[in-house]
Amino acid sequence: MRTGFTTGACAQAGVRACLDAILSGEWSGTVRIRLPNGRSAEFALNRRESGVRDGCPWAMAAIIKDGGDDPDCTHGAEIVTELSLTDDGKIEYVAGQGVGTITKPGLAIPVGEPAINPVPRRFMKEEFMATKERIIRTMDMKNPGAIITISIPDGAIRAEKTLNRRLGIEGGLSILGTKGIVVPFSTAAYRASIAQAIDVARARNLDTLVMTTGGQSEAFAMKLYPDLSPEGFIQIGDFTGYSIRQAAKSGIRRVIMAGFLGKFSKLAKGVTQTHAAGSQVDLAFLVELAKATGSSDETCQEIMKANTARHVGDILEASGNREFFGLMCRKILHHLRRIAPHPPEMEILLSNFRGELIGRAGTFDE
Repeated sequence: MRTGFTTGACAQAGVRACLDAILSGEWSGTVRIRLPNGRSAEFALNRRESGVRDGCPWAMAAIIKDGGDDPDCTHGAEIVTELSLTDDGKIEYVAGQGVGTITKPGLAIPVGEPAINPVPRRFMKEEFMATKERIIRTMDMKNPGAIITISIPDGAIRAEKTLNRRLGIEGGLSILGTKGIVVPFSTAAYRASIAQAIDVARARNLDTLVMTTGGQSEAFAMKLYPDLSPEGFIQIGDFTGYSIRQAAKSGIRRVIMAGFLGKFSKLAKGVTQTHAAGSQVDLAFLVELAKATGSSDETCQEIMKANTARHVGDILEASGNREFFGLMCRKILHHLRRIAPHPPEMEILLSNFRGELIGRAGTFDE
């Protein structure tokens, strides 16, 4: 699958293009940079403009972010970089339209700062420092600095598809990227977002986390724990094993796992990477649990013909076998406690798609 580029790489390329235009007085249709991972990459300029603002040389370069085959919400966004030269020797980063501002502790950037992460900042600064001597000679400036403003015109709308607000990033998207490239369906990116969410929770002095497999299960869990801070709820997707270990390493005392039968039927078998492409619902395994909790042969035959795990749940509820769900939760708990390290207290909550709690198990049962 085709790789793409990060928002940070686009901003870095924008800085390079602006500096070249200010120094030469001319624009090229493309700009080439060396990415944080050491690779060279070329970016096309979607818009460009230069002149003088507030008495200082100024330029603007806009690049359309190409995320490759990754489904990230920033794919196709216009990353707009504006650079104004100053004479105070400082590099200042500003959040323009659609770029967020940090409002909660626990992230890599201090509260009040633009949501422009450390690696993109460092490489934008390096582009400037590599040009500084030319600026001194060409622009007759003794101690040049720069104000770098990054904007994403529709960033606030795109940010609604992210967890930025909960993490404490208000007003838009983040400028991210440690390597400069985006790997399609990157598990590393998802894991990084989980680790970041746990860091925010710890910075808020939370010692209990509610981990959910998605938005629906999170909404269910929030109804059960209305007094828990929103930062205590983390959507972990398919990365159960990683999330449990990361929580333990971060000092989380208690983890509550909430979800539906599909993912949970895999966790009950000990599969902690539960993506649909990586593992299928094992109907024979579910029949074993059903038999162990008293289901009839007729019900078990229905289960073997079921289309989905949700369908299995409907069959069992209709038959009156509620013990099945408790047994599934206990099996999940057993497997999660085999993960090392893990938090000392764990609880499993299983919901049906009507938002009703149908199964529960926890270390308090022992």
